[in-house]
Amino acid sequence: MAVAEIKESRRNIEHYEERVDLAAAFRWSVKLNWHEAVANHFSLAINDDGTQFLMNPRNRHFARIKASDMILLDSNNPPAADSPDAPDPTAWGLHGSIHRHCAHARCVLHVHSVYATVLASLKDSNILPIDQNTAIFYERYVIDDNYGGLAFEEEGERCATMLKDPSKQVMIMGNHGVLVIGNTVADAFNRLYYFERAAETYIKALQTGQPLRVLSHEIASKTAAELEAYPDQAHHHFDELKALLDEERSDYRN
Repeated sequence: MAVAEIKESRRNIEHYEERVDLAAAFRWSVKLNWHEAVANHFSLAINDDGTQFLMNPRNRHFARIKASDMILLDSNNPPAADSPDAPDPTAWGLHGSIHRHCAHARCVLHVHSVYATVLASLKDSNILPIDQNTAIFYERYVIDDNYGGLAFEEEGERCATMLKDPSKQVMIMGNHGVLVIGNTVADAFNRLYYFERAAETYIKALQTGQPLRVLSHEIASKTAAELEAYPDQAHHHFDELKALLDEERSDYRN
């Protein structure tokens, strides 16, 4: 089969481009050391009300995930636990609940990345606006102070209630990790990238023991709004990440 025919046959797969974007996000999470064994999950809504979504299969390492591996789920129709396509129970509990209740959360990325998890382990998990990256998230996150164990159905439902406000795009999951939402994979991945960078800066600043140079409310708010409106930065960023993957190893598209 010619290369052009192969590409065309791939595009005939249902939600192919969405699957490719998710696969690219998984592969880059490995490169950035955000993965954790075969745990953690990413999901993307594919219908108007957000209740149907693509997600990675259970027990698959992020480094091996391909576009064709994504499973299609309906948050209003729990899959049978013994089904070959059944998701990880905690993934269903958390992502299923969010897609069921938060239509604006089109893409949901959850990881235990190092600096975000360190931040989530502090008694005060607020991230102060001390530079441009930390200012991105000023008044745009929620902190979950009530970790209740693995994110099965009850825990997932509780977390979903904290994301009802569309302006809160990051959940700092106390004693757990971080979860970000976005309109697209590119939007959510870009947000996760900058949140981990911001958390790293903040944690390292705390480690100096020196007083922090905290931005005023007015400047932090202005900076956050300016960065939020910056033209297509997330999509340009993600397009470049996919281009790098294509140069190295394009099998994530399969």
